[in-house]
Amino acid sequence: MRTAADFPMNKKEKPIGIFDSGIGGLTVLKEIFRELPFENTVYLGDTARVPYGIRSPETVTRYSFENARFLISEDIKLLVIACNTASSVSLDAIRRSVPVPVLGVIKPGARAAVSCSKNKKIGVIGTEATIKSSSYTRAIKEVDGDVEVFSLACPLFVPLVEEGWSEGRIAEMIAETYLNNIRDKCVDTLVLGCTHYPLLKNVITKVMSETVTLIDSAVETAG
Repeated sequence: MRTAADFPMNKKEKPIGIFDSGIGGLTVLKEIFRELPFENTVYLGDTARVPYGIRSPETVTRYSFENARFLISEDIKLLVIACNTASSVSLDAIRRSVPVPVLGVIKPGARAAVSCSKNKKIGVIGTEATIKSSSYTRAIKEVDGDVEVFSLACPLFVPLVEEGWSEGRIAEMIAETYLNNIRDKCVDTLVLGCTHYPLLKNVITKVMSETVTLIDSAVETAG
């Protein structure tokens, strides 16, 4: 599976297009800037329709195609679907329908999680749609079928980030309520299966403990 860094680019060429359901995809954009500092980019954050994670697969796919068509109209040379939910339900369909390479965020995160885990117990947190799709479980099992995967939807995390409440007692209380169950599974690696979730890293680490490795799909996709 290729990442953004596998596509040699320079400033004079066409831009990279990235879309997400909101501001979460800026974590992917930041890592692309880090890996490919001379590239032009076009970023689309669909804040008018955030969150995607509570939508049906059909609705997410429709939104994703609309976002992709907009970015293709900007004459991009590479499309990055930064949204985990969109990657889960529409990546293959978009790949078949657009004239440029398309990258998602699921497989890079899955590979990194398997590589990091020592006890073969991996947690995955994401939106309701991402978790229901089982996309991370399948991707992780493709790498190592012996890994135990514990998945958990955390639907309030996206609104927290969009409202700018990624720190403080409210965020901590919600994180504790969600993560207590997955912490009890003794996972040593936790996949942040939504691009909004890295903005809650401090809170998540406080609840899970520093001994649990957090996998940021944004970093893995860009790297």
